[in-house]
Amino acid sequence: MGRDAGLEELLREELRERPGLSEKAMFGGWAFLLNGHLLCGARDDGMLIRLGKGNDTWALELPDIKPMLSGSREIQGWVRAGPGAYGNDMLRKRLLLAALDFVEGLPPK
Repeated sequence: MGRDAGLEELLREELRERPGLSEKAMFGGWAFLLNGHLLCGARDDGMLIRLGKGNDTWALELPDIKPMLSGSREIQGWVRAGPGAYGNDMLRKRLLLAALDFVEGLPPK
């Protein structure tokens, strides 16, 4: 996996004014954390979004959104959105708002 600078910038623009946001290299790409919790990420194979276990069903029904994989194992509560999904401004915002909703409910690390 590699990084996708364009996707990183899209996510940075969406999240830039969020208190508690940090960034670092992870998952073979670039990760965004909120209050120490993983929120989302950008890789050359798509945008990773943390929706929380049981909160991802709606997203997986949409085109160009798949479960996030670690090797061959599905990571519950995470999805990978391809360019057809994250390139849609409204869908990208909807995914990010759902991720923020979940992660903001977690206790700070």
